[in-house]
Amino acid sequence: MNRIGVCVLAGFLALILTSGAAWAQATSAQISGTVKDQSGAVLPGVEITATQTATGAKRSTVSNETGNYVLASLPLGPYMLQAELPGFKSYVQTGIVLQVDDSPTINVVLQIGQVSEQVEVQANAALVETRTTAIGQAVTNQQIAEMPLNGRDPHELIFLAGMATNPQQGSMNSIRNYPTVVVSVAGGNGDGVSYLLDGSIWQDPYNSLSMPLPFPDALQEFKVETSAMPAQYGFHATATVNAVTKSGSNEFHGDLFEFVRNAIFNARDAFAAERDTYKRNQFGGVIGGPIKKDKLFFFGGYQRTSLRSDGIQNTAFIPTPAALNGDFTALASPACNNGRLINDTGLLPASLGFVDNKISPSLLNPVAVNIAKTFPVTNHPCGRTLYGRVADQDEDLVTAKIDYTISPKHSIFGRFMLGNLYTTSTYDGRNPLSINTYGYKDYDYGFNLGSTYLIGNNMVNSCE
Repeated sequence: MNRIGVCVLAGFLALILTSGAAWAQATSAQISGTVKDQSGAVLPGVEITATQTATGAKRSTVSNETGNYVLASLPLGPYMLQAELPGFKSYVQTGIVLQVDDSPTINVVLQIGQVSEQVEVQANAALVETRTTAIGQAVTNQQIAEMPLNGRDPHELIFLAGMATNPQQGSMNSIRNYPTVVVSVAGGNGDGVSYLLDGSIWQDPYNSLSMPLPFPDALQEFKVETSAMPAQYGFHATATVNAVTKSGSNEFHGDLFEFVRNAIFNARDAFAAERDTYKRNQFGGVIGGPIKKDKLFFFGGYQRTSLRSDGIQNTAFIPTPAALNGDFTALASPACNNGRLINDTGLLPASLGFVDNKISPSLLNPVAVNIAKTFPVTNHPCGRTLYGRVADQDEDLVTAKIDYTISPKHSIFGRFMLGNLYTTSTYDGRNPLSINTYGYKDYDYGFNLGSTYLIGNNMVNSCE
């Protein structure tokens, strides 16, 4: 059976098990509630329509015999909710903003009158979550755009959610995975968090850490959920991060940006011989809009990050010129040993024929001497020297998304995400002390397709 067939079968099984109640997917939301008249009697047969104001996409259903309705698998964004029944005034509520995995209950009260008359609620809707047992917090697009982020990495915003900390497990980040931020939620392991991007698993299979998320201008929002997670998040039970890329709308929107961090604005490190040369340039842009109004939309974004640094802040102790000539007197002095004098029996034992911590240069290993000569010359009597390591990186992040409303019953989307990171060797080409790691390249990409089909008023098949 192909993937589409599996999705359809899974959708029907879910509908049977939930007695007609459709559950929202990870990157969508749903609205449910009860329709009553002013006396409190339930009203069946009321037509409920939710309109996404940014794209004009509509989803309709009819309240059942108990007055209940469910609008499932709705795309995220701002909505207008409308309810109509002959003999009653139409009801319109605006200011509804659906975030990741939201499931608000919005109860509607219809007043007797003509359908042409309208009762409009313009205040922001008080969205009360009654469906899920998980505790979650959404990080909105405004927070993503306005909060200062180290390196413009949205992973840093996960710490805004309660109980999220950095476990300081640096060993989980290695050259075998795309560098990321390790997050522990509710005391769980750093690899115990599930990451979803547009409904698909988005984490490295090597160590279960997150793959690169879209940069802030291309990220719509995300939500961190923990505590009594639903079964759909069984991959990692500690917590789940649901991220959603931006989509196009009926209006063209875009921006260009460049962020600069330069060492000329920094003070010299207290232990460095000279000021760091750190430079970081992040530039790019996004654009989104309609290909066909109310039907087909696009969004694309690109960010380039270039980092250059070879600061001199590392300390090493190397053989002094005197030591290379066989004179270890200074190295044995109290100044180089926390105030303690190392006598002949400690550094160069007199029993081996060495006197006054000196040795004939001819007895030194010529290979070791030649290697030591490649080190920088130190003027410090104890051999202390400062050196730097090259920290050059180039990263490209690409995000592209297409949303297509085929009909009022059927919509699809496709998303492509690419992360390309090249890190050079730490070797500066001169000093062998700077050799720490070799250059490597990380290349991660993913393609996601999603389809939502309205089978009936209370039946929705959604597959991602």
